[in-house]
Amino acid sequence: MAKHPHLRLTGGAFLMLGVLVISLSLRSPITGIGPLLDLIRLELNLSATQAGMLTTLPLLAFAFFSPIASRIGRKQGLEQALMLSLILVTIGLVIRSIGNSVGLFSGTVIIGAGIAIANVLLPSLMKRDFPTKIATMTSIYVLMMGAGSALSASLAIPLADLATRLSISAMPSWAFSLGSLIIIPVIAILIWLPQLRNHTAPSKDSSELDGHSYLWRNTDAWSITLFLALNSFLMYIFISWLPTILVELGYSHHQAGVIHGVLQLFTAVPAIILIPLLAKITDKRLLSFSLTIMAFFGIVGLIYAPSYAMIWGMLFGFGAGGGFIVALALISLRTQTAHQAATLSGMAQFLGYLLAATGPIIMGAIHEHNGSWQQPLALCAIVALVWSIFAVLASKSQLISSKSNTLSPQAV
Repeated sequence: MAKHPHLRLTGGAFLMLGVLVISLSLRSPITGIGPLLDLIRLELNLSATQAGMLTTLPLLAFAFFSPIASRIGRKQGLEQALMLSLILVTIGLVIRSIGNSVGLFSGTVIIGAGIAIANVLLPSLMKRDFPTKIATMTSIYVLMMGAGSALSASLAIPLADLATRLSISAMPSWAFSLGSLIIIPVIAILIWLPQLRNHTAPSKDSSELDGHSYLWRNTDAWSITLFLALNSFLMYIFISWLPTILVELGYSHHQAGVIHGVLQLFTAVPAIILIPLLAKITDKRLLSFSLTIMAFFGIVGLIYAPSYAMIWGMLFGFGAGGGFIVALALISLRTQTAHQAATLSGMAQFLGYLLAATGPIIMGAIHEHNGSWQQPLALCAIVALVWSIFAVLASKSQLISSKSNTLSPQAV
């Protein structure tokens, strides 16, 4: 079989490097907000609801732009579309760092739009260019996403403190901290530029087929979608509120930032373990179930033994990160073409991030009503149990077909 022209021109290793640096940009601009949330609220006089929107807006952007992303990929090609995603993230970081509330919110939306495009199209690229290494490549790029998340979360407060020590007056200390992240997408743009020189047009099946609308009536597609959706719902609650929860439990801001960063780091740790294992495990149901139960015990531990928050953060991060890896891998492993993978990815991420966007708001509202984090965390524990059910349902081994496991129109 002839090599794909894209790989022949640029080399698989250089393409892999491009994927990895893009991955660094996919969570770091979002997770850096959490540790700075209280500081931003004080300086801009934001309400709790407005502050919660800072972590909700990217998720709404993910949901809104995810269906559009697959169309952009079909019309422009994956290389051009991924470059567009990096440019949008870079522009959004600049605008968000202006230092006022308008720039903060508008820049956040632009960042979310850029990330959404790459979120949807990377599984399609895995299917197209690494068809025999899907599980391995998915694990590696999720590892890089986790590393970027941990780096931005851990450095958020130290960078803000650095701005204060240096007496930087051009922007608030929190804006300096968030703006420093621009170095990641800029490096990614430079490394991805050669891919544009060897731009490949969309394949015939990608450019001419419709949107695979049957996926919206397919039970397997819905199982994968809900597996990813409940994962995202829980993950973004912890990304948004964990530092605040920990401070209220008696931890300092620095301690809360470190634990938050460790949780982010442990979302990447499963990738190291799953890289050699995932491709060899044919039946992934037990693996998926085990990861979701780990996250469940991490939540329960935080409720009943908060003094061990570091351990519970590691446990939750490992379970949620591993579940995310498996969910992304299933999008590629259980589809038959790159276009079908992109469409399923768009469906899963549209609904997944739409649900995830409600998580921080629901948590904040329950806390504001009850004055305690016990009830919101109990809700998270229940959601984790439901998540474990869909983990098993989603992790079947057969490919998704347009003629199998289809819901009737009445059922939809």
